[in-house]
Amino acid sequence: MNRLAKLAGAAALTFCTAACSKDVDQPQAEEGAPTIECSLGEGSDFGPDCMVEREEIDGQTVLTVRHPDGGFRRFVQLNDGQGLAELDGADEVNRSLDGSTLVIEVGQDSYRFDANVRDAEEGAEEGANEGADEGAE
Repeated sequence: MNRLAKLAGAAALTFCTAACSKDVDQPQAEEGAPTIECSLGEGSDFGPDCMVEREEIDGQTVLTVRHPDGGFRRFVQLNDGQGLAELDGADEVNRSLDGSTLVIEVGQDSYRFDANVRDAEEGAEEGANEGADEGAE
């Protein structure tokens, strides 16, 4: 193997090691972003540890929930009053309502969002913004 090929291989290995490092800073929510209670991983307790970013993308409200370890999950707010759906994950989303709290379970992680709950007798037009209200309004 010539010297140039060895140098290219070493450079590629160095780049991959740096890019795959767990010590690389992950983007986090901006200062003052609202927090929600989350339970991350099997058997963990709920705590106000996750920060939520809200943005409009192609006419849909997208919530990015940032974990303290740098991980995150993205949800899209559903317009049919069902709350939230996982945006880019393969895990199934389970939703339940506990009073005025929307509980979202994805894999071994759970999140508690404030929910806009409407009366069953109210019209659908009044529920257009129903779903998760993480407090970033």
